[in-house]
Amino acid sequence: MKLENYQIGKTKVFLRAGQMADLDARRAEVLGKAARIIQRLMRTYIARKQFVLVRRSTTHLQSFVRGTLVRNLYECMRREAAAVKIQKNVRRHKARESYLLLQAATVTLQTGLRAMSARKEFRFRKETKAAVHIQARWRCHRDYSHYKNMQRAVLTYQCAWRQRLARRELRNLKMAARETGALKEAKDKLEKRVEELTWRLGLEKRLRTDLEEAKAQEIAKLQETLHDLQLQVEEAKTMATKEREAARKAIEEAPPVIKETPVLVEDTEKVNSLTAEVDQLKALLQTERQATETAKKEHAEAERRNEELMKKFEGAEKKIEQLQDTAQRLEEKATNMESENKVLRQQAVAISPTAKALAAYPKSPFQLRTPEIVNAPNGEVKSSPDVTPISLNLKELEAEEKPQKSLNEKQQENQDLLIKCVSQDLGFSSGRAIAACVIYRCLLHWRSFEVERTGVFDRIIQTIGSAIEVQDNNDKLAYWLSNSSTLLLLLQRTLKTTGAAGLTPQRRRSTAASFGRVFSGIRASPQSAARPFLGSRLIGGLGDLRQVEAKYPALLFKQQLTAFLEKIYGMIRDNLKKEISPLLGLCIQAPRTSRASLIKGSRSQANALAQQTLIAHWQSIVKILTNYLNVLKANYVPSFLISKVFTQIFSFINVQLFNSLLLRRECCSFSNGEYVKAGLAELEQWCIYATEEYAGSSWEELKHIRQAVGFLVIHQKPKKTLKEITNDLCPVLSIQQLYRISTMYWDDKYGTHTVSSEVISSMRIMMTEDSNNAVSSSFLLDDDSSIPFSVDDISKSMTEIEVTDVDMPPLIRENSGFTFLHQRKD
Repeated sequence: MKLENYQIGKTKVFLRAGQMADLDARRAEVLGKAARIIQRLMRTYIARKQFVLVRRSTTHLQSFVRGTLVRNLYECMRREAAAVKIQKNVRRHKARESYLLLQAATVTLQTGLRAMSARKEFRFRKETKAAVHIQARWRCHRDYSHYKNMQRAVLTYQCAWRQRLARRELRNLKMAARETGALKEAKDKLEKRVEELTWRLGLEKRLRTDLEEAKAQEIAKLQETLHDLQLQVEEAKTMATKEREAARKAIEEAPPVIKETPVLVEDTEKVNSLTAEVDQLKALLQTERQATETAKKEHAEAERRNEELMKKFEGAEKKIEQLQDTAQRLEEKATNMESENKVLRQQAVAISPTAKALAAYPKSPFQLRTPEIVNAPNGEVKSSPDVTPISLNLKELEAEEKPQKSLNEKQQENQDLLIKCVSQDLGFSSGRAIAACVIYRCLLHWRSFEVERTGVFDRIIQTIGSAIEVQDNNDKLAYWLSNSSTLLLLLQRTLKTTGAAGLTPQRRRSTAASFGRVFSGIRASPQSAARPFLGSRLIGGLGDLRQVEAKYPALLFKQQLTAFLEKIYGMIRDNLKKEISPLLGLCIQAPRTSRASLIKGSRSQANALAQQTLIAHWQSIVKILTNYLNVLKANYVPSFLISKVFTQIFSFINVQLFNSLLLRRECCSFSNGEYVKAGLAELEQWCIYATEEYAGSSWEELKHIRQAVGFLVIHQKPKKTLKEITNDLCPVLSIQQLYRISTMYWDDKYGTHTVSSEVISSMRIMMTEDSNNAVSSSFLLDDDSSIPFSVDDISKSMTEIEVTDVDMPPLIRENSGFTFLHQRKD
């Protein structure tokens, strides 16, 4: 207790006043502390006991609840598994029934088509064989007649020439006969010479005969000797065999006692001779074996060479196939070039005054000839006699005019009904343009693509042109953009340009089929297009359609349709630009109230209203973009064209905002950069909403204004180097643009400074070098208003279109002349 001035006696302790109270307080403190310890331990024991009881009860309750939940979950899973199994079996049964029905229908349809194709092929081969036989007989008769005429002429020429030579020889003989003495001496000398030669010839014949007889006798003797030797060898072999058998029998029958048997010398000699013969036979056998092995080796070598030759032959075949493919591609290219030349020639003919005369040509009596140029022996050019002229009399044409007129009138009525139907808004069927599908199927059925003259293409083009005269109606423009793109896709994948239409008559053949094709090509007109051709061509999806040979009107219609597609695309794009242009001028610069409030750093109501006003301008642009997107999607415009529209629009926004930023100093401020950045965030959200399918690379087109705004709103600009700015912050911007932004920048919010003077001087040096290198010093961007796609791009981006399952409009559905449109694909 650290007490002082106290005394301790023998039995008592003497304290001063107040010390006894301190001791009592210390005693009370120790007792209180001991009591608290006892109470704490007791309370701990009671709480621990209560806690253990509660924990045990809780564990029992949780285990019961968990068991109940797990049982319920197991029951649900069991019922769900049973339901899934039942659904699977039911779906499998339905799918199996549908598949069997479809398989039976497919087999039936394939059987019919194959039978029809086989009958058509057999008929064509039969006609071709008959035509070839007739041509062969006619050419045989023609060539045989020509050969007989030539033979008679040759004989005549030969007789005349020989007569001339004989007369010349007779004249010479008469002149030589005057010298008779010389002739007699010469005759005697010639007779002696002949006698001498005759004697020598007889002598040589006798010598040769004697020599041949001696050779024949010697050969006969040698053959007899050889025959005798062969007989002796055979007798010796027979005797040796008999002796061996006798010796073997004697050994078998002899008793087992060894006795000395005298061997005759003659038997020993015979055995030696037989041994020698056996050795000779072994040598012959060895020689034959060697010859056989040599023959086997030669055979193996021949087989190896044969395999090498086969491999070389296969390689040569592959090379030949490749060369044939290359030649075929070159022929196709040449054919396309010939067709283009044909189109150009027809354009020139259409422009010339003779076009009307050519148009009236089928109405006059004519003779159609397809001659082949043949070089005659005398050098003259004649037409081949195997070409038969086709002529039509005036009476026949007059007799044909009546049904043709009725057919023309019916065809004209069908065309009028088609134009009337197309001029209406037919809408869409399962995302497919009804008008485009109807036009395509009608033109394909009428064979309008394969005729030389028709007016239906011009009427369709006029209908489209009159429909898009109202340039402000975006719904109508989007409707015709969808129809024109669909029709152009169908034409692109159906029409083909070949050089068959541009071939000269000399290249055509004179068979019956070729005469029919030539006749139908010259007499081609709208009435001929009304002939149905479903026997040889099924209208189905694009994958089932075969390509047709396009004539000049069809190619011209395709070009005009492409021009209308580009025109409608440009009109929609320009309308969108006109709507957003006034709003872009309001979006580049923030309101003054907003900047003033930001300078003060307050959060007043005026500042909030100013921000809402600026965002309202950007939201108006987003609303316009959304409206246009909905209109284009509602009219099922291809996503490829929609992405191209919005890509060019965002490029236009980038050019307008970036050029305004470079030309106006009040726009190059920190607060204005924040406002523009907030607006660009709205455009980014719209791109996410529109998805990449429709927005395309629109967000990437804003890279100039995005990097410029990002440069305006960054802090600590003086610490940035030129390399960091050009490589990291603004890699797209040029030095002139960065210099313009850096010199025009001012901070109306925090009072910060622009980039350092070293960076500015470096920019000046680089700009001077660029000016010395003749690099363009323009810092403004240009707006690209060209058409950013081609017909091939549209064809590659769009999928196949099924044109048979389109719902037909009531105006056509009720007409009997359009029954072919009701056919659907199984």
